[in-house]
Amino acid sequence: MTGTDPAWVTRTEHRLAPDPTRVATAIFLPGQEMAASGRSRSASVLNRVLALSDDQVDAELALMVEQFGTRHRRLETTWESHFRLIAHRVEAFRQLSVSRRRLIGAYFTQEFAVEGAGLSNPSMVAHPDQSGLPAGSVRFLMTLRGIGEGHVSCIEMRTGVVDGDNKVLLDPPPTVAVLPEEKDATYSLDAFAHQLRELGDDRADAEFVLARLAPEFGPGDLAGVIARLKAQGLTRVFAARTVEDLERIAASTYVVEFPADSTPAERVLQPQSSHESHGVEDARMVRTVADDGRTEYLGTYTAYDGHAIGQQLLRTHDFRRFTSTPITGQGSRNKGLALFPRRIGGRFAAISRADRESNAITTSSDMLHWDTPVLVQVPEHPWEIVQLGNCGPPIETEAGWLVLTHGVGPMRTYAIGAMLLDLDDPRTVLASLERPFLTPTQEERHGYVPNVVYSCGAMLHGRTLVLPYGCSDSQTRIAMVDLDGLLGAMVPRTSADAAGPQPVVAAPDQAERPLAVLADPDQVAR
Repeated sequence: MTGTDPAWVTRTEHRLAPDPTRVATAIFLPGQEMAASGRSRSASVLNRVLALSDDQVDAELALMVEQFGTRHRRLETTWESHFRLIAHRVEAFRQLSVSRRRLIGAYFTQEFAVEGAGLSNPSMVAHPDQSGLPAGSVRFLMTLRGIGEGHVSCIEMRTGVVDGDNKVLLDPPPTVAVLPEEKDATYSLDAFAHQLRELGDDRADAEFVLARLAPEFGPGDLAGVIARLKAQGLTRVFAARTVEDLERIAASTYVVEFPADSTPAERVLQPQSSHESHGVEDARMVRTVADDGRTEYLGTYTAYDGHAIGQQLLRTHDFRRFTSTPITGQGSRNKGLALFPRRIGGRFAAISRADRESNAITTSSDMLHWDTPVLVQVPEHPWEIVQLGNCGPPIETEAGWLVLTHGVGPMRTYAIGAMLLDLDDPRTVLASLERPFLTPTQEERHGYVPNVVYSCGAMLHGRTLVLPYGCSDSQTRIAMVDLDGLLGAMVPRTSADAAGPQPVVAAPDQAERPLAVLADPDQVAR
């Protein structure tokens, strides 16, 4: 379904295309490939490197520096780090020369293209640094979904400025990919309580653990409680399962920090734990201001482990240090949870799609557990009959909460529409578009997943909505939407249209488990 854009929509000439030359490093373990004999190949590879002469080591290492040194930051430090991971396999490894240690690390390192297959599904917020700009300009930060080898997704960033004339100026694209360092996490007692309850752990075992932890605690505190629970394994039948779940919850809660000398556009958030090993997808970022005036950026994203999906809460003040925490509750099930930028009636609120096909409102007291969602919009028009969802966090206007939506129609074609919610009670729909305002053009129809335009969040600049959007999961473009034109095109809802708020019933397979079991993310609608 393609058509002419409304007069109040203008697509810019910008195109953010995937760059296959932008690569990052990862550990490479030949031991993951088993030989016919059943023996690991890691030991054989290691022995062959140890057998090289000093001259061969120096020559090969120099060649590696020449061929790969300009493609990465601190590559020799990476090699040293990867060597330490397998150093236990080497007798007297401390006696090895620096060059040999680094070469061994190089043999156990691989490159992967972080955006080799696609760069799409963007979200845009005002940049934390607005210094040095002329009046009427705003600096923005855009998160994107980079799709790499094996469909493993990451979260990337780009920056730029929208000037007083609504001209978009993108900063030069990055040439390297910088990965973060993982830091010690501080865990939330409430988050663990929500998770254990949703996983259905034995109540007595869960209470034994929670009663011995502070409201905030660290890995050492958790390890101590786990040890005490294991010691009572004979009298606690389900202790082993509770321990396993505690370790899983801890692994899905992490803090990472990027080097101070890296730029936001260079930084790449790769999967950090097993529950997101197959991708971190579709970050929906929103700028919030706390009661003390401090700005914080919040976001939700989908974690995928190859079998199941889950929602994570991402928090940062500077886009350098990030905290990620799993979230629970019926309102957080499925994909595409989008946070409101402020509390409403004293509670946090979000757009949810717990039933996989409709838009609903869910609320929370702590952003960690989301209540049963209340239905506000169901598939109605031909372009959205397959399903509805949001295209990012709601945007506050004087007319109401503006929610960009996506609809899926025949031939799995994605289009972008909008609805308007009441500022005080977002369960009330004030108006909506009967037709989408953005559909794929002929050139945008072709890509990794055809016939798709999709966004994870727009930014309001004056009376203009700056809307970055992905095209067929391959590249990203930007549309400038006149806010007054969009609001004026919406059809008001009448009392006859509204059936009143209705609770959403989660799909059966989701009601029984905290994570929706899915076969393949490509086969599941966003």
